[in-house]
Amino acid sequence: MKIRNRLNPSSPCFSFEFFPPKTEEGVEQLLRTIEELAPLEPGFVSVTYGAGGSTRDRTLELVSTIKERSGVESMAHLTCVGHTKAELKEVLDRLAAAKVENVLTLRGDPPKGEKTFTAVAGGFRYASELVRFVREQDYNFCLGGACYPEGHLENPSREIDLKNLKAKVDAGLDFVITQLFFDNAFYFDFVERARRIGVNVPIVPGIMPITNYEQLNRFIRMCGTTVPMRLSLQLEKVKDNPEAVMQLGIAHATVQCIELLGRGVPGIHFYTLNRSPATRMIVSALRARG
Repeated sequence: MKIRNRLNPSSPCFSFEFFPPKTEEGVEQLLRTIEELAPLEPGFVSVTYGAGGSTRDRTLELVSTIKERSGVESMAHLTCVGHTKAELKEVLDRLAAAKVENVLTLRGDPPKGEKTFTAVAGGFRYASELVRFVREQDYNFCLGGACYPEGHLENPSREIDLKNLKAKVDAGLDFVITQLFFDNAFYFDFVERARRIGVNVPIVPGIMPITNYEQLNRFIRMCGTTVPMRLSLQLEKVKDNPEAVMQLGIAHATVQCIELLGRGVPGIHFYTLNRSPATRMIVSALRARG
Protein backbone atom coordinates (compact mmCIF):
# COMPACT_ATOMS: atom_id res chain seq x y z
CA MET A 1 0.00 0.00 0.00
CA LYS A 2 1.22 3.49 -0.79
CA ILE A 3 1.93 5.51 2.35
CA ARG A 4 0.14 8.60 1.05
CA ASN A 5 -3.11 6.63 1.44
CA ARG A 6 -2.38 6.04 5.14
CA LEU A 7 -1.85 9.70 6.05
CA ASN A 8 -5.23 11.01 7.16
CA PRO A 9 -5.88 13.51 9.99
CA SER A 10 -9.21 11.80 10.73
CA SER A 11 -7.36 8.50 11.31
CA PRO A 12 -3.66 9.29 11.83
CA CYS A 13 -1.16 6.45 11.65
CA PHE A 14 1.96 5.75 13.69
CA SER A 15 5.16 4.77 11.93
CA PHE A 16 8.66 3.76 12.98
CA GLU A 17 12.16 4.27 11.59
CA PHE A 18 14.94 1.70 11.87
CA PHE A 19 18.50 1.42 10.60
CA PRO A 20 20.03 -1.77 9.13
CA PRO A 21 22.10 -3.69 11.71
CA LYS A 22 25.63 -4.73 10.76
CA THR A 23 25.25 -8.43 11.62
CA GLU A 24 22.78 -11.20 10.85
CA GLU A 25 22.12 -11.53 14.57
CA GLY A 26 21.28 -7.84 14.65
CA VAL A 27 18.91 -8.26 11.71
CA GLU A 28 17.04 -11.03 13.52
CA GLN A 29 16.79 -8.87 16.64
CA LEU A 30 15.41 -6.00 14.56
CA LEU A 31 12.81 -8.24 12.97
CA ARG A 32 11.76 -9.40 16.44
CA THR A 33 11.48 -5.76 17.51
CA ILE A 34 9.20 -5.03 14.56
CA GLU A 35 7.10 -8.08 15.40
CA GLU A 36 6.73 -6.70 18.94
CA LEU A 37 5.46 -3.43 17.47
CA ALA A 38 3.09 -5.10 14.98
CA PRO A 39 0.18 -5.37 17.47
CA LEU A 40 0.21 -1.56 17.63
CA GLU A 41 -0.82 -1.58 13.95
CA PRO A 42 1.85 0.75 12.56
CA GLY A 43 0.97 2.48 9.30
CA PHE A 44 4.46 1.72 8.01
CA VAL A 45 8.10 1.34 8.98
CA SER A 46 11.11 2.85 7.23
CA VAL A 47 14.66 1.55 6.85
CA THR A 48 17.55 3.99 6.55
CA TYR A 49 20.34 3.95 3.97
CA GLY A 50 23.97 4.24 5.05
CA ALA A 51 26.35 6.91 3.79
CA GLY A 52 27.46 6.23 0.24
CA GLY A 53 25.06 3.30 0.02
CA SER A 54 27.07 1.39 2.64
CA THR A 55 23.95 -0.50 3.77
CA ARG A 56 22.27 -0.63 0.36
CA ASP A 57 21.90 -4.39 0.08
CA ARG A 58 20.76 -4.78 3.67
CA THR A 59 18.24 -1.97 3.29
CA LEU A 60 16.80 -3.63 0.19
CA GLU A 61 16.70 -6.99 1.94
CA LEU A 62 15.04 -5.62 5.06
CA VAL A 63 12.23 -3.67 3.38
CA SER A 64 11.20 -6.85 1.57
CA THR A 65 11.59 -9.14 4.59
CA ILE A 66 9.68 -6.85 6.96
CA LYS A 67 6.57 -6.89 4.80
CA GLU A 68 6.79 -10.65 4.22
CA ARG A 69 7.31 -11.58 7.89
CA SER A 70 5.19 -9.00 9.70
CA GLY A 71 2.74 -7.77 7.09
CA VAL A 72 3.72 -4.18 7.95
CA GLU A 73 4.15 -1.78 5.02
CA SER A 74 7.79 -0.74 4.59
CA MET A 75 9.63 2.19 3.02
CA ALA A 76 13.22 2.24 1.80
CA HIS A 77 15.41 5.31 2.25
CA LEU A 78 17.48 6.31 -0.78
CA THR A 79 20.22 8.98 -0.80
CA CYS A 80 22.31 10.73 -3.43
CA VAL A 81 25.55 10.20 -1.51
CA GLY A 82 28.26 8.47 -3.53
CA HIS A 83 25.94 7.38 -6.34
CA THR A 84 25.80 8.17 -10.03
CA LYS A 85 22.47 8.36 -11.85
CA ALA A 86 23.10 4.91 -13.29
CA GLU A 87 23.71 3.43 -9.85
CA LEU A 88 20.60 5.08 -8.47
CA LYS A 89 18.54 3.67 -11.33
CA GLU A 90 19.91 0.22 -10.53
CA VAL A 91 18.75 0.57 -6.92
CA LEU A 92 15.34 1.83 -8.02
CA ASP A 93 15.01 -1.09 -10.43
CA ARG A 94 15.77 -3.52 -7.62
CA LEU A 95 13.20 -1.85 -5.35
CA ALA A 96 10.58 -2.02 -8.07
CA ALA A 97 11.40 -5.68 -8.76
CA ALA A 98 11.01 -6.43 -5.04
CA LYS A 99 7.55 -4.79 -5.17
CA VAL A 100 8.57 -2.04 -2.75
CA GLU A 101 6.02 0.75 -3.20
CA ASN A 102 7.42 3.50 -0.98
CA VAL A 103 10.75 5.33 -1.11
CA LEU A 104 12.08 8.17 1.05
CA THR A 105 14.22 10.33 -1.25
CA LEU A 106 17.06 12.20 0.48
CA ARG A 107 20.21 14.02 -0.41
CA GLY A 108 21.94 12.37 2.52
CA ASP A 109 24.64 13.50 4.93
CA PRO A 110 28.28 13.90 3.91
CA PRO A 111 30.28 10.68 4.32
CA LYS A 112 31.96 10.17 7.69
CA GLY A 113 34.95 12.47 8.10
CA GLU A 114 33.70 15.01 5.56
CA LYS A 115 32.09 18.30 6.59
CA THR A 116 30.41 19.22 3.32
CA PHE A 117 28.38 17.32 0.78
CA THR A 118 29.96 16.87 -2.64
CA ALA A 119 28.11 15.14 -5.46
CA VAL A 120 30.01 12.45 -7.35
CA ALA A 121 30.55 12.92 -11.07
CA GLY A 122 27.30 11.94 -12.74
CA GLY A 123 25.37 12.20 -9.45
CA PHE A 124 22.96 14.66 -7.85
CA ARG A 125 23.60 17.63 -5.57
CA TYR A 126 20.08 17.99 -4.20
CA ALA A 127 17.18 15.78 -3.15
CA SER A 128 14.91 17.68 -5.56
CA GLU A 129 17.06 16.40 -8.44
CA LEU A 130 16.68 12.83 -7.19
CA VAL A 131 12.90 13.21 -6.88
CA ARG A 132 12.66 14.61 -10.42
CA PHE A 133 14.84 11.76 -11.71
CA VAL A 134 12.57 9.12 -10.15
CA ARG A 135 9.47 10.75 -11.65
CA GLU A 136 11.06 11.07 -15.09
CA GLN A 137 11.81 7.33 -15.07
CA ASP A 138 8.09 6.72 -14.59
CA TYR A 139 8.41 4.42 -11.57
CA ASN A 140 5.19 3.90 -9.66
CA PHE A 141 6.65 4.72 -6.23
CA CYS A 142 5.02 6.76 -3.51
CA LEU A 143 7.77 9.27 -2.69
CA GLY A 144 8.48 10.84 0.68
CA GLY A 145 11.05 13.46 1.59
CA ALA A 146 12.54 15.23 4.60
CA CYS A 147 11.83 18.68 6.01
CA TYR A 148 13.26 20.74 8.86
CA PRO A 149 10.98 22.71 11.21
CA GLU A 150 13.99 24.52 12.70
CA GLY A 151 15.77 24.83 9.37
CA HIS A 152 18.55 22.71 7.89
CA LEU A 153 21.94 23.43 9.43
CA GLU A 154 23.46 24.09 6.01
CA ASN A 155 20.90 26.72 5.00
CA PRO A 156 21.50 30.36 5.95
CA SER A 157 17.81 31.03 6.65
CA ARG A 158 14.52 29.24 7.21
CA GLU A 159 13.05 31.04 4.20
CA ILE A 160 15.65 29.48 1.88
CA ASP A 161 15.05 26.13 3.56
CA LEU A 162 11.32 26.42 2.80
CA LYS A 163 12.00 27.29 -0.84
CA ASN A 164 14.12 24.15 -1.09
CA LEU A 165 11.26 22.13 0.36
CA LYS A 166 8.85 23.64 -2.18
CA ALA A 167 11.25 22.63 -4.98
CA LYS A 168 11.27 19.03 -3.72
CA VAL A 169 7.49 18.89 -3.45
CA ASP A 170 7.04 20.43 -6.91
CA ALA A 171 9.43 17.80 -8.29
CA GLY A 172 7.00 15.08 -7.20
CA LEU A 173 6.91 14.29 -3.47
CA ASP A 174 3.73 12.75 -2.03
CA PHE A 175 4.48 13.60 1.62
CA VAL A 176 7.28 14.79 3.89
CA ILE A 177 8.52 13.76 7.34
CA THR A 178 10.12 16.29 9.66
CA GLN A 179 13.45 16.16 11.39
CA LEU A 180 13.02 15.38 15.09
CA PHE A 181 11.94 18.24 17.37
CA PHE A 182 11.13 18.60 21.06
CA ASP A 183 9.04 21.79 20.94
CA ASN A 184 5.76 21.50 19.03
CA ALA A 185 5.68 25.25 18.42
CA PHE A 186 8.38 24.79 15.78
CA TYR A 187 6.25 22.22 13.95
CA PHE A 188 3.04 24.24 13.95
CA ASP A 189 4.82 27.40 12.81
CA PHE A 190 6.62 25.44 10.09
CA VAL A 191 3.40 23.91 8.74
CA GLU A 192 1.74 27.32 8.63
CA ARG A 193 4.66 28.86 6.72
CA ALA A 194 4.86 25.88 4.35
CA ARG A 195 1.16 26.10 3.51
CA ARG A 196 1.50 29.81 2.77
CA ILE A 197 4.01 29.13 -0.02
CA GLY A 198 1.99 26.29 -1.53
CA VAL A 199 3.38 23.14 0.13
CA ASN A 200 0.18 21.13 0.34
CA VAL A 201 1.37 17.55 0.86
CA PRO A 202 1.00 15.86 4.28
CA ILE A 203 3.69 16.99 6.75
CA VAL A 204 4.30 14.17 9.24
CA PRO A 205 5.96 15.17 12.54
CA GLY A 206 9.04 13.16 13.49
CA ILE A 207 9.39 12.36 17.20
CA MET A 208 12.38 10.82 18.99
CA PRO A 209 11.70 9.70 22.58
CA ILE A 210 14.68 10.68 24.74
CA THR A 211 16.15 7.52 26.24
CA ASN A 212 19.81 8.43 26.76
CA TYR A 213 21.24 11.75 27.95
CA GLU A 214 24.57 11.59 26.11
CA GLN A 215 22.89 10.37 22.95
CA LEU A 216 20.52 13.33 23.11
CA ASN A 217 23.44 15.75 23.21
CA ARG A 218 24.94 14.11 20.11
CA PHE A 219 21.68 14.55 18.22
CA ILE A 220 21.45 18.19 19.27
CA ARG A 221 24.90 18.82 17.83
CA MET A 222 24.13 16.91 14.63
CA CYS A 223 20.69 18.36 13.93
CA GLY A 224 20.65 21.74 15.63
CA THR A 225 17.48 20.74 17.45
CA THR A 226 16.29 22.93 20.33
CA VAL A 227 15.47 21.39 23.71
CA PRO A 228 12.95 23.49 25.69
CA MET A 229 14.54 25.06 28.76
CA ARG A 230 12.22 23.35 31.22
CA LEU A 231 12.93 19.92 29.73
CA SER A 232 16.66 20.66 29.64
CA LEU A 233 16.69 21.56 33.35
CA GLN A 234 14.71 18.43 34.24
CA LEU A 235 17.11 16.24 32.26
CA GLU A 236 20.13 17.87 33.87
CA LYS A 237 18.81 16.91 37.31
CA VAL A 238 18.48 13.21 36.42
CA LYS A 239 21.24 12.79 33.83
CA ASP A 240 23.08 10.24 36.00
CA ASN A 241 19.96 8.09 36.37
CA PRO A 242 19.30 6.31 33.03
CA GLU A 243 15.89 5.03 34.09
CA ALA A 244 14.75 8.51 35.17
CA VAL A 245 16.01 10.01 31.88
CA MET A 246 14.04 7.42 29.92
CA GLN A 247 10.85 7.98 31.93
CA LEU A 248 11.15 11.74 31.50
CA GLY A 249 11.76 11.31 27.77
CA ILE A 250 8.72 9.04 27.39
CA ALA A 251 6.52 11.46 29.33
CA HIS A 252 7.64 14.44 27.23
CA ALA A 253 7.17 12.62 23.91
CA THR A 254 3.71 11.41 24.99
CA VAL A 255 2.61 14.96 25.80
CA GLN A 256 4.02 16.12 22.45
CA CYS A 257 2.05 13.45 20.61
CA ILE A 258 -1.20 14.18 22.43
CA GLU A 259 -1.02 17.83 21.37
CA LEU A 260 -0.02 16.96 17.80
CA LEU A 261 -2.88 14.50 17.42
CA GLY A 262 -5.29 16.96 18.99
CA ARG A 263 -4.38 19.49 16.31
CA GLY A 264 -4.92 17.17 13.38
CA VAL A 265 -1.58 15.78 12.22
CA PRO A 266 -1.82 13.07 9.51
CA GLY A 267 0.44 10.70 11.45
CA ILE A 268 3.45 10.54 13.76
CA HIS A 269 6.80 9.06 12.76
CA PHE A 270 8.97 7.72 15.59
CA TYR A 271 12.76 7.63 15.39
CA THR A 272 13.26 4.42 17.37
CA LEU A 273 17.07 3.96 17.17
CA ASN A 274 16.17 0.26 16.76
CA ARG A 275 14.68 -0.01 20.24
CA SER A 276 11.01 -0.66 20.89
CA PRO A 277 10.24 -0.22 24.65
CA ALA A 278 9.93 3.58 24.74
CA THR A 279 7.99 3.82 21.50
CA ARG A 280 5.77 0.90 22.48
CA MET A 281 4.88 2.60 25.77
CA ILE A 282 4.07 5.90 24.06
CA VAL A 283 1.94 4.42 21.30
CA SER A 284 0.14 2.12 23.76
CA ALA A 285 -0.73 5.15 25.89
CA LEU A 286 -1.97 7.04 22.85
CA ARG A 287 -4.04 4.08 21.66
CA ALA A 288 -5.57 3.75 25.15
CA ARG A 289 -6.73 7.38 24.96
CA GLY A 290 -8.66 6.52 21.82
